[in-house]
Amino acid sequence: MAGKPKLHYPKGRGRMESIRWLLATAGVEFEEQFIETNEDLEKLRNDGVLLFQQVPMVEMDGMKLVQTRAICNYISMKYNLYGKDLKERAWIDMYVEGTTDLMGMIMYLPFQPADTKEKNLALIIERATTRYFPVYEKALKDHGQEYLVGNKLSWADVHLLEAILMVEECKPDVLSAFPLLQAFKGRISNIPTIKKFLQPGSQRKPPTDEKFVAVVRKIFNI
Repeated sequence: MAGKPKLHYPKGRGRMESIRWLLATAGVEFEEQFIETNEDLEKLRNDGVLLFQQVPMVEMDGMKLVQTRAICNYISMKYNLYGKDLKERAWIDMYVEGTTDLMGMIMYLPFQPADTKEKNLALIIERATTRYFPVYEKALKDHGQEYLVGNKLSWADVHLLEAILMVEECKPDVLSAFPLLQAFKGRISNIPTIKKFLQPGSQRKPPTDEKFVAVVRKIFNI
């Protein structure tokens, strides 16, 4: 029997967090090997296990998977979170790319100079409420179903919930004009495996703070 997937990344959200979300949603237990120093990262590079010298890296099913999108694709397909056909996958991909763009803005915010953070935070909220969330609100309204694609839980739903919670950490009432997304958040949050992941003590990581930013800069020499 194959062992648990092993995740290699610093002890924070970053690009690994969406992978953690997917594994948790699928009910898959996983281990984490945290990268804490530049030496830890260099060892992985020197061992030849990082295809492009980058993390995240997930050891799973006898493979050493790299590149966030490739890892998420693999997990989604393996655990039936990637639609039933090519058209559904195309919609899932479009929705996921949208939330990825939004979450990327939030991910990089703590690494930006202090004098630009307020401006960039305002831009995140503006984009969330005018460019991204209206798309998902409309999708739920147009098809009248509980999930974004195919009336079945998919990676798109999981990713959207992750994005919603990240934006709410920036502005708690951000969903005030989106009643269907409010209901969606409640539904998806209560799926048993996701509910468990959202509880204190899970492997979900806290928002990035200055301490983690300092660790990341040290590990990656940035």
